[in-house]
Amino acid sequence: MSVSQPAERGPVDESPRRPRRRRGVSAVGVLGELLLTAGAVILLFLAWQLWWNDAIMAGEQSSAAAQLSSQWDEQRRAAGAGGAVAAQQYGEPIVDTTKHANAEAFAVMYVPRFGEDSQRTIAEGTGLDVLNSIELGVGHYPGTQAPGEIGNFAIASHRSAYGGGMHEIDQLQLGDAIYVQTKDGWYTYRFRDLEYVTPETVEVLAPVPHHPESTPTDRIITLTSCNPLYSTDERVIAYGVLESWQPAEAGAPAEIADVVASWGA
Repeated sequence: MSVSQPAERGPVDESPRRPRRRRGVSAVGVLGELLLTAGAVILLFLAWQLWWNDAIMAGEQSSAAAQLSSQWDEQRRAAGAGGAVAAQQYGEPIVDTTKHANAEAFAVMYVPRFGEDSQRTIAEGTGLDVLNSIELGVGHYPGTQAPGEIGNFAIASHRSAYGGGMHEIDQLQLGDAIYVQTKDGWYTYRFRDLEYVTPETVEVLAPVPHHPESTPTDRIITLTSCNPLYSTDERVIAYGVLESWQPAEAGAPAEIADVVASWGA
């Protein structure tokens, strides 16, 4: 058996090789990584603030509103008032013109279009102590009318933070119900129109919106919130007109009676 010969090798380079230098960690690189890390932390915090914290506050606010509604019902029963009465025409709505103290709760709003557990407590004032409250969330503009009163019952709430009491305001459809409960009874408004204005357009709060010199004849509700989401650049305004009312003794409107009953469960 023949044995193969090794291949002929070329000349060998025996010159010394220079060692490779390791790249040092520059201050700019470290700073860049720190900035990226800080940015990620900030984004996570914002996500928590805008979603998780918002969800927690929404639950607390809806629970507080349900408790207030149930409390009025219990007080009525303790006072010896009768149970629910047959549906009928109840005449002119009761209007409570009491001047409430700032942050004092006096009504509950429930809008089915906003989804389950969307009930919110309405308190006097539109400051952060009301709108950012873990128990309130909806504020009544001082100087505007009371629920059921001729003129403009104007209220405000956040859309995308602190419970987002009007998160779905832009989804309202013609004829949607906007229910407002007080210790005296229930007021049913029907959504009519939506518009977008600048934050300085305070004429929407007039007894006749945009016409402060006019004498009101209708019983209006005006919902105001920020627009677009996560911004305060403008305001979104929803208008409704009172369709009917019924005293506390008549219970909640039939369309939502089961929902309201579950609040006290």
